[in-house]
Amino acid sequence: MKSIGLYVNPERNGAVQAAIHAAGILIELGAECCVEPEIIKAFPEHLISTIHSLPASEFERFADLVIAFGGDGTMLTAARLFSGSDLPLMGVNVGRLGFLAEFNLDELSTALSDVLSGDYRIVDRTLLEAQVGGKTIHAFNEIVFEKKESSRLITTHIAHQQYLIASYRADGVIIATPTGSTAYSLSCGGPIITPSSAVLCITPISPHSLTMRPLIIPDTLELTIRVDAPDGEARMVADGQIELSISKQDHVLIRRSSTQVKIVKHADNTFFDLLRNKLLWSVDPSAFDQSTDEPH
Repeated sequence: MKSIGLYVNPERNGAVQAAIHAAGILIELGAECCVEPEIIKAFPEHLISTIHSLPASEFERFADLVIAFGGDGTMLTAARLFSGSDLPLMGVNVGRLGFLAEFNLDELSTALSDVLSGDYRIVDRTLLEAQVGGKTIHAFNEIVFEKKESSRLITTHIAHQQYLIASYRADGVIIATPTGSTAYSLSCGGPIITPSSAVLCITPISPHSLTMRPLIIPDTLELTIRVDAPDGEARMVADGQIELSISKQDHVLIRRSSTQVKIVKHADNTFFDLLRNKLLWSVDPSAFDQSTDEPH
């Protein structure tokens, strides 16, 4: 990897500074970089003269890999933006959790050197595709159907072909990819799913029935969604970032996208290491100092 695209979330504090630092390291290591025109304006003069200025939509014709600087929200945006290309996506965390953007600032120099020397892994992640009203929307984590203005419950009917799977009377329903299983779905009681699993998860949001539980289905199923809402409208939200109003007459088709997202990972870390480090999964509570809430 010798040509690197730097995708920066300017609204995230420290993201531009992190990209400037990374650009300096990459150029010193012999790589070429490209940055969006509105971002490169913030770069120091000695770097501007050595960096290509390109809109993100043209990164594919220049770069071998894209590094996203921000948080997990930045990674979600970048995943949709570059999913149609063959560009691997590496996330540098300038936010809080950094579950998707798993590379930390304190390891940046080592991580960039490893990337240029080929010491990393690339994993393929599922992308969802929703079609409604002539529009096609993609989601990396999940697509959510939820009530819009009213506080009353909505009923979400989910079917495969002509066969009804369930009618969920609840605050809403989440259709999550394995990657999204550790996001909104998890906070609603959904299971953690290993990213390589060829499945989707349907997770109800505060269902009005004790029998309604998260359901794992093969990702080969095409789902048809219809929503009944008391005030006539609900909303569909993709990755918490793209929102559409949904009426009773709308039939939303959801399927696994034919394109995937390529994510750059540490060469020697597993998904289970990430769970333990980021979510404290399976950590022994006795390993914490109760006075500081810090692990011993």
